[in-house]
Amino acid sequence: MFLQLDHVTIRYPGSASQHPAVDQVSLTLNAGEIGVLIGPSGCGKTSLLRAIAGLERIQGGRILIAGQVLSAATPDATVHLAPERRQIGMVFQDYALFPHLNVHDNVAFGLPKMDKAQRSARVAQMLALVGLAGMERRYAHQLSGGQQQRVALARALAPQPRLLLLDEPFSNLDVDLRERLAHELRNILKQTSTTALFVTHDQMEAFAVGDLIGVMNHGRLEQWDDAYHLYHRPATRFVADFIGHGVFAPARIVESVHGPVVRTPLGDLTDLEECPLPTAYPDGECEVLLRADDIVHDDASPVKARIERKAFRGSEFLYTLRLESGEQVLAHVPSHHDHALGEWIGIRPDVDHVVTFPKETAG
Repeated sequence: MFLQLDHVTIRYPGSASQHPAVDQVSLTLNAGEIGVLIGPSGCGKTSLLRAIAGLERIQGGRILIAGQVLSAATPDATVHLAPERRQIGMVFQDYALFPHLNVHDNVAFGLPKMDKAQRSARVAQMLALVGLAGMERRYAHQLSGGQQQRVALARALAPQPRLLLLDEPFSNLDVDLRERLAHELRNILKQTSTTALFVTHDQMEAFAVGDLIGVMNHGRLEQWDDAYHLYHRPATRFVADFIGHGVFAPARIVESVHGPVVRTPLGDLTDLEECPLPTAYPDGECEVLLRADDIVHDDASPVKARIERKAFRGSEFLYTLRLESGEQVLAHVPSHHDHALGEWIGIRPDVDHVVTFPKETAG
């Protein structure tokens, strides 16, 4: 492992909240991997990034890169290596370019130990990498937002940092540009074998960039996994609710002649690989996660649902449906299936990954 966080805790002095900003977070990244932290505002993801950079002190745990302890607050040691000694690059959401310097000098700023020829060669190499060759003499105000962000990336990569940290670098850009730059960023980081940790609030950005994605909530890391498992095998109810579209429907795990099944308002679900046995819950009663892509529009199905809301997504609608039994479900339906609000349509479950959770109790 290259980046290692062991039970990292951050508390802010005078905070009204009793909860740490970052609470016992542990994760690892191998060299060349890209990690992403995602979660709601205030969940601790930026605080964690700042602690790795050395801009925040930790009150518990350890942060290591390649076996070197950068920060520690344990009974055995207290360590805080200064940010400038960590060999970590950082890209901020506001780009932080120097307005009085042109593109060349912005990128060259972190290369003081190189001679002039070496610096210019390195700057040219970085600008070509980020698709800005020939723009060396322009100033920040002459660049688009996307171009400014590419300059910030080139500047951060120029000194060949051991680790690159990116704090919501695309949040000031429009949606289409964000998506394109996210894919470009991944290609650049992979091309340069850069180990990186990226913070965002945008799920699609996280899926486009990350090898591993961490979902944070109230300072805790709920799951550190690849995108596929976050979506199909969420470790907690929060992750299941935060990632993708879905609902929790009442269910019961029962034994049948063919083994355990999950009994739901849509019928029995039988693909129970990795699903708990009936004894996992009192009387087998639980709630099952039903994603929008688990529900198929099928007029021949005996199960009917009324369309309460629909959101046009181009190639598909996201339908919010109400079953006759009262439960609500979501469904992705091809956009040429343009049914009216209030209309009853047939649906059936097509669930490859059955995920259940304990029933939520009131209060």
